[in-house]
Amino acid sequence: MKSKSDVEALEKLIGQLQGLHSEISLLAKKAPSDAVNAFKLRLINNVIAAANDVLGPNYLPFGDFEAFNADDVPSTSDVALVLAQYMEEAERYRSDNVKYWKGRWVYVVNGDSSDIPSGAPTKVGKK
Repeated sequence: MKSKSDVEALEKLIGQLQGLHSEISLLAKKAPSDAVNAFKLRLINNVIAAANDVLGPNYLPFGDFEAFNADDVPSTSDVALVLAQYMEEAERYRSDNVKYWKGRWVYVVNGDSSDIPSGAPTKVGKK
């Protein structure tokens, strides 16, 4: 990561992905084949577009996926599956950019330890 704003974008993305995944997973448990409505799909695609920007090509879960096609109307289970993969890659990206420094976990910004606190990594090693 190159700046504090990159860290903030990642933290925001992780929160949005977790929130969307939680909501869509509830819907998918009730009716996995039901279509996602246009409003929700627009919000989901906005978060996926942000994820594609934040994660960059090295951390994208699918090389050929950019967004859901509104004309194909994906099911709740399809969306839950894709969001889960984005969550995994966002966490791998975060884990690859934190280190233990002076008794706490911090983000690495421009190759150096920063003063931005982080949780411990949950993924080990780069892909």
